[in-house]
Amino acid sequence: MDRFEAMSVLVAVVEAGSLSAGARRLHAPLATVSRKVADLEKHLGVRLVRRTRRGLAVTEEGRAFVAASRRILEELEAAERQASGEYGALRGGLHVTAPIAFGECHLLPIALDFLKEQPEINLRLTLVDRQLSLADEHVDVALRIGHLADSALIATRVGAVRRVICASPDYLARRGVPRQPDDLAQHDGISFQGFATAPEWRYRRDGAAFSVEPRSKLAVNTTEAAIQAALAGIGIIRVLSYQISDQLRSGALQELLTDFAPEPLPVNVIHGPAEPLPPKVRCFLDWIVPRLRARMAP
Repeated sequence: MDRFEAMSVLVAVVEAGSLSAGARRLHAPLATVSRKVADLEKHLGVRLVRRTRRGLAVTEEGRAFVAASRRILEELEAAERQASGEYGALRGGLHVTAPIAFGECHLLPIALDFLKEQPEINLRLTLVDRQLSLADEHVDVALRIGHLADSALIATRVGAVRRVICASPDYLARRGVPRQPDDLAQHDGISFQGFATAPEWRYRRDGAAFSVEPRSKLAVNTTEAAIQAALAGIGIIRVLSYQISDQLRSGALQELLTDFAPEPLPVNVIHGPAEPLPPKVRCFLDWIVPRLRARMAP
């Protein structure tokens, strides 16, 4: 059994999500792909993957082996390029994730320019308003908004975003403008759940933090729905500054209680603790970090 080949097949199968999808990616017969995975499991004496109705489930042992296999294969590829004098020609896949609106506004333009500079790199950009596990979802680089939990992940700060409370001029004309946080108790609010770092109804007064919430008139589970409801004059929303920059600029929404705003939330680019980093990951980080900092500079 060629272990490097078997490891390559396993990684392709796991990344594709099923044996059949892995076979299509490898342009190989399904029977051949299935046999190579089975041979690898027999060699190791452990089950790496299990078929399910939804595709493929990776076992705990399989997750560890896939991560090690990916690292070994990347190091082998880098060594081969270096030996052949092609070290500068980066190639392969990168999986990057970020919050939807932030990714579309800030990360995507930078990533598109990166792909023009590195034509042999294939980028998978997952924009989702929840935090993906880098290990379980095979993510190379993630952009996170908010304070990070202690972990083995490596974080590089690229900026900060403000937490904003706002409403439409129509709503404020009907209900009045809150002058201090306590006034919100007499107002209608649009509650939003579904974003792990959604800003809280928190404020600062004389150095101390406190919270007051308006009455929930409408509950939604996407940022866009909350913004549309606020534009329609339903109530007051709490969002992150980049999510409504256009509406604030045009005057469609009006920012409230700016004197009581809490500290901005940090924005970090994070990656796993692998050392050394695969060259393609290091190159991507070196590309996006200074450019994100420049875009987010006050």
